[in-house]
Amino acid sequence: MRFSYSTHVQQTFPARATAVILIDEVNDRADTSTASEAFCQIAAARLAGGPEGELPEIQAWRRAFSTMGLKPTQYRCAAEALLRRYRKEGSLPSLHPLVDLCNAASIAFAVPVAVFDLDRITGDLIVRQADGTERYASFTGEIEHPETDEIIFADDAGNAHARRWANRQSKLSAVGPDTTKAMVIAEGLHDNASDNLQQLVMQLGDAVQDSFGTTLTSALLLRPNAVFQHPFKD
Repeated sequence: MRFSYSTHVQQTFPARATAVILIDEVNDRADTSTASEAFCQIAAARLAGGPEGELPEIQAWRRAFSTMGLKPTQYRCAAEALLRRYRKEGSLPSLHPLVDLCNAASIAFAVPVAVFDLDRITGDLIVRQADGTERYASFTGEIEHPETDEIIFADDAGNAHARRWANRQSKLSAVGPDTTKAMVIAEGLHDNASDNLQQLVMQLGDAVQDSFGTTLTSALLLRPNAVFQHPFKD
């Protein structure tokens, strides 16, 4: 199984940097609260200096959404949406130990961090433009079809695992009680994104190992390299 970016995405967003983390032995009993709170405190300190929209990481994603023909204040990247909620409510929802940890890391680094159940992905996963036939399973139970040329995370079976790139994930591959293997994908478009994502991999990786007691595999996909080969899944 390969994770990659299409030529169009690479050429349109040359500043992209991506961190990939593979996690085995995921469960919903791990306690990630201490590590999550540490990440949240980092976010709180950053937000004390101004709203999330002023962060360079978020500004870069807003420019990307404008490039995709989307209104940045109507469709926000996942990191901005989480930061906005955290600023207003002072907390994040608790969904699953791994998801909670990744959401906290997302607001600490102000970059989208997606978590996919690997067993729910068919074949390869690629970030590309949609042709309009792909199926997206919403959390309300409806099946949607992405608009033509919309950037999505697509697998070989025509499933869209995320819409509008980093805006909204699919219920199909959402991590849940039965998840045992997960792929975490963090993406940055700002200056020094590669350095920031390297720090994210180190800190999030340590938290995963401490909380779940499992080993992990990680990699950085920097330009022009945009392909990651899963070492275990065919």
